[in-house]
Amino acid sequence: MKLAMIGLGKMGINLTENLIRNGNEVVAFDLNDAARNDASTLGAQVEATLEDAVKALSAPRIVWVMLPAGKPTNQTVDTLSNILDPDDIVIDGGNSFFEDSLEHNKILAAKNIKFFDVGTSGGMSGANRDGNFMIGGDDEKLFAYIEPIFQGIAQKDGYLYTGKAGSGHYLKMVHNGIEYGMMQSIAEGFDVLAHSQYDYNNEAVAKVWEHGSVIRSWLMELAQSAFSKDPKLDEIKGVMNSSGEGKWTLEEALKLQVPTPVIGASLMMRYRSQEDDTVTGKVVAALRNEFGGHDVESKK
Repeated sequence: MKLAMIGLGKMGINLTENLIRNGNEVVAFDLNDAARNDASTLGAQVEATLEDAVKALSAPRIVWVMLPAGKPTNQTVDTLSNILDPDDIVIDGGNSFFEDSLEHNKILAAKNIKFFDVGTSGGMSGANRDGNFMIGGDDEKLFAYIEPIFQGIAQKDGYLYTGKAGSGHYLKMVHNGIEYGMMQSIAEGFDVLAHSQYDYNNEAVAKVWEHGSVIRSWLMELAQSAFSKDPKLDEIKGVMNSSGEGKWTLEEALKLQVPTPVIGASLMMRYRSQEDDTVTGKVVAALRNEFGGHDVESKK
């Protein structure tokens, strides 16, 4: 199948390689010259503009957008709505907020352009081989047309058509909320070990936990990999950035009045990690000193 890949970042370039390996023809576009060169090296047909990438396709044209959520994706979808024809297909495989996907579907449907929102999991290695995809879109019959794409690039049983538009990115949003909580609990466990009276080898602990234990997981494998390179992670700062999906999950849970304390706490810890010191900590320390004479630590 021939399709365009718009966005050749870490995920887009790996998806391009995966698609080509599985017999698809890929027309690639990115604003970055080096990214286009990388795609060309992989065997993709590279075009200099989004319009040229679209022109290189045959009807019904399939355009896979793999860009950061928000403005880059929104602008690209708006442009595609003006240069594609009825019955062409847009796939958004990025981490878009599901309500944005509903708006994208509305914009494209007004011109009879079909839309699928695809939550993509598995990281860069999954994008490159045996990925995981959660696929929403109003036209179930049309999904059968594009399904061979996912059959080739996904792990066995690693893709799911989830129904109407928005449902794919909604499922990925909740998936990432769960991911926040899982990573936080793993991190807290190793923090306890680091403060204990025992001298644990973190890499060895992660390895044994990933072989037969109840908490074995790909995240534990990744922990072992990280500790193998930096046994106590001394070379990195403990700053935890977030893509926004944990926040969206928590906001949705609050709207639905569903208690998600673990996801909520893990998100708050992401925010806490951005600061070396907090007013919250200062106020609590000052209050404890005021009512109980508890010691406070001076910056000096």
